[in-house]
Amino acid sequence: MKIAIIGTGYVGLVTGTCFAETGNNVSCVDINEKKVEMLRNGQTPIYEPGLDVLLERNIKEKRISFTTSLAEGIKDAQVVFLALPTPPGKDGEADLQYVLQVAADLGDIMDSYKVIVNKSTVPVGTAEKVAAVLAQKLDKSLYDVVSNPEFLREGVAVDDFLKPDRVVIGTSSEKARKIMEELYQPFVRQGNPIFFMDERSSEMTKYAANSYLAMRISFMNEMANLCELANANVDMVRVGMGSDSRIGKRFLFSGVGYGGSCFPKDVQALARTARQLGYDYKLVETTMVVNDNQKTRLGKKIKDVFGDNLAGRKFAIWGLAFKPETDDIREAPALELINELIAAGATVDVFDPEAMNNVKEIMGDKINYSDNEYSPLEGADALVIVTEWNEFRNPDFDRIRTSLKQPFIFDGRNVFSLEKMAEQGFYYESIGRSTIHESKKAELSVLS
Repeated sequence: MKIAIIGTGYVGLVTGTCFAETGNNVSCVDINEKKVEMLRNGQTPIYEPGLDVLLERNIKEKRISFTTSLAEGIKDAQVVFLALPTPPGKDGEADLQYVLQVAADLGDIMDSYKVIVNKSTVPVGTAEKVAAVLAQKLDKSLYDVVSNPEFLREGVAVDDFLKPDRVVIGTSSEKARKIMEELYQPFVRQGNPIFFMDERSSEMTKYAANSYLAMRISFMNEMANLCELANANVDMVRVGMGSDSRIGKRFLFSGVGYGGSCFPKDVQALARTARQLGYDYKLVETTMVVNDNQKTRLGKKIKDVFGDNLAGRKFAIWGLAFKPETDDIREAPALELINELIAAGATVDVFDPEAMNNVKEIMGDKINYSDNEYSPLEGADALVIVTEWNEFRNPDFDRIRTSLKQPFIFDGRNVFSLEKMAEQGFYYESIGRSTIHESKKAELSVLS
């Protein structure tokens, strides 16, 4: 099948590459000439495990191509995916200007039937808005508008697309339904479902799923804070909860809050939709408040030990991306922590396996960057872990201890076990668990 993907951001590039992997002829369109040239050369502008291998293979087999011309990209395409940015505005509402502008542009150049698919995460009613734009310029026989939300997790997006738990498609057209079913059939051969529903329910499904997962994270972060006050261990609580089949084990890990391109934006958008409809969606509103507060948790722990004035202090930070296996720093808790430390007068040295270039574009020379995890530790007052990359799980503790001014670790992701930290002799604060070697805090005040 001939497919066009409009937009080569995270969703568009993964979508296009994976469709090409199953034998489709895919044309990806983007207005960014530099990015298009990179992609033609097999270079991915994002870090996503496995994507580079698939991209290189499908370029070589000539199943995927890249262009800046919308007319060229959609020529002979049966299906056109809109994978465009929908950033939140100040009020949390998703900005549809790019989606609606491309819809208008398509109306000027389409001369044969195409299925127009909203792949971007968009508010309820967007399919109708896109159809209304097209209707101003095209006969209804030339298009159907479909909602097909993505459920990709950064870090495992290729696997998520190739082996989806489910595919959700919103359409009222039998013709579009048959085309979309044929397109997705190779991905559900093991029996995972394709759910067909109306367009509005499909659009709502994406917001509902992400907001619920974000709510689980915020619930566990609140539980972690309560566990600290009650001298309980949130890891044990998580295990006890997760073994209940009604609850399940996923998205129950406490930490310093969620970030990324999806959860913050989608929760805001769902809250905005509820407000517009006159409904006070308390759970969603509270989820956002809890997450904002949780992002300040690690900074408060650090200041509780070292004081509000951090002038002359140096902190080593491991992890900048909002989660492991990605270079995405959108809404990343690390950025908020860094700004708080700098505002208090501290020097900050950082390391992340993939996200440092993206952080440099924002932070510039306000912080120091290292090419390995041990360099930031030299002369630092404490190590602060914000992203749970696998390479941080079994470090050289002797090297950490000898590099730091004093053996202090603040762990925002509960990477290390309490037993290990007690054995190693570190002052260790994590999330929702007891502080190890609390006496070292008093020793620090004497030394200071």
